[in-house]
Amino acid sequence: MKVQTRNTFLLVLCALIWGLAFVAQSAGSTLAPFAFLACRSWLAIVFLWPLCRVFDAVHRRRGEPAGPPQGEARRILLRGGLICGTFLFAASAAQQIGITLNPSTAKASFITAMYVVLVPVVGLLFSRKSPAQIWGCVVLSVAGLYLLCMQGDFGGVELSDGILLLCAVLFTFQIVSVDHFSPQVDGVRLSMLQFLVVAVESTIASFLTETVTLADITGAALPVLYCGILSSGVGYTLQILGQRDLNPAIASLAMCLESVFGALGGWLLLSQSLSVRELWGCALIFAAVVGAQLPLGRLIRRPARSSRGG
Repeated sequence: MKVQTRNTFLLVLCALIWGLAFVAQSAGSTLAPFAFLACRSWLAIVFLWPLCRVFDAVHRRRGEPAGPPQGEARRILLRGGLICGTFLFAASAAQQIGITLNPSTAKASFITAMYVVLVPVVGLLFSRKSPAQIWGCVVLSVAGLYLLCMQGDFGGVELSDGILLLCAVLFTFQIVSVDHFSPQVDGVRLSMLQFLVVAVESTIASFLTETVTLADITGAALPVLYCGILSSGVGYTLQILGQRDLNPAIASLAMCLESVFGALGGWLLLSQSLSVRELWGCALIFAAVVGAQLPLGRLIRRPARSSRGG
C-alpha cells in the first residue's frame, strides 16, 4: 500500500509539472513556436543523456544488459525514435502555435487531453475494438468541445482551437507509436532519441520560417528552462518511476489531472478566466477523459465472479 501511495503521489506531481507547462508555454509565446520547441528539446536531451547513464549503471548492478543496443534492436530503436519523434514534433509544434494564437491555458490543456479519448478511435484502424463505454466518452468529449470552442449560438471554432484539436490528433498517433515501439526497446533511450528528432526538425523549421534573435531566446529563458528540464526531463522521469508497480487505472487517472492543473495554473498565475459555458465544456471533456480510463467492465463483472466462487 505504501508503494502504491508513493507512486500515485509521483504521478500527481508529474501531472502538476505537465499542467503548469501550459502556463510556461503561454508565458513563452513571445518566442517563435519552432524556436521555443527547439530550445526545450535540446535541454531535454541534455537532461536525458546522463539519465541514460544512470539507468545503465543500475542495470549493470543488477546483472542486467546495459548500454546501447546492437543489431536488430538498434534498428528498431532508430526507427521508433524517428517515427515517435516526428509525431511528437508535429504535435508539440501545433500545440505551441495554438497557444501562441490564443494563450488560454485552460482551453489548451483540455483540448489536448482529448487524445486519451481519440486513441481508441485510431485503434479501429488496427482492428482494435473498443467497448461502448469508450464511444460514450467520445460523444461526451465532442459535446464538451462544442461548449468550450463555439462562440455564441452560431459562432465558429477559432483557428487556435482547430490547431489544438489537430495537436490532440497528432498526440494520439504519437501515443500509438510509442505503444508499439516501447515494449521492444529501452524506454529512456527511446525518449531521448525522439527528443533528438524533435530538436533537429524544430531547429530546421525555425531557421526556414522564423527570424529569432538572442534577445528573443533570453526573454523566454524561464519558460524554456521549465519546459525543457522540468516538463520534458523531470516529468518523464517521474512517469517512469510512478508507473512502476502501480495499477494502470490509478496511474492514468493521476496523470490525466494534467488538464485540471493546466486550467488552475492559468487561473492562479495568469489571471485567466472562463465563462460558465466554457467551464461546462471543460467539465464534460474532463469527464470523458476520466470515464475512458475507468475499468467499468471489470467492476461490473467482479460481483458475478465472487458469487460463483461462493
